[in-house]
Amino acid sequence: MVCYVDTGVLVALCVNEPKSESVSRRYARRKDKLVSSAWCVTEFASAPGTKQRTGQLATAEARVAWQSFQRLCANDRALLSPDTDIFHKAAFLTLDAATGLRAGDALHLTSAVRANVKRMATLNDVFARDAKHVRSPCGQLKQ
Repeated sequence: MVCYVDTGVLVALCVNEPKSESVSRRYARRKDKLVSSAWCVTEFASAPGTKQRTGQLATAEARVAWQSFQRLCANDRALLSPDTDIFHKAAFLTLDAATGLRAGDALHLTSAVRANVKRMATLNDVFARDAKHVRSPCGQLKQ
């Protein structure tokens, strides 16, 4: 089975955060093939930078987090390349204020739907809620 992993989970795996320990345990027990959007590379890179600017991470810790992330990308996951259609479908999701989705989360969600994944790994409650509601019976995004 294929599981889509969003960036928040990847940050928790590579940066010491309150949910890091439980995420690491679950990640170690996984049996699914893991996929993410290539968008997670840019999104992940912004997390250590933001944490450095706010004093939550030292430069050396940010460097280690990035190296850990690169190892995860190389060894544990396939990266899906979003095309123009994915960006357009993500835009439709963000236009619907009821979803509460940010642009990056909409890109993740449309990438996951395109990959026809059955499982999602996320720490984001809004993302998890919307993942349950964006599929039509034929597996396409509602528009």
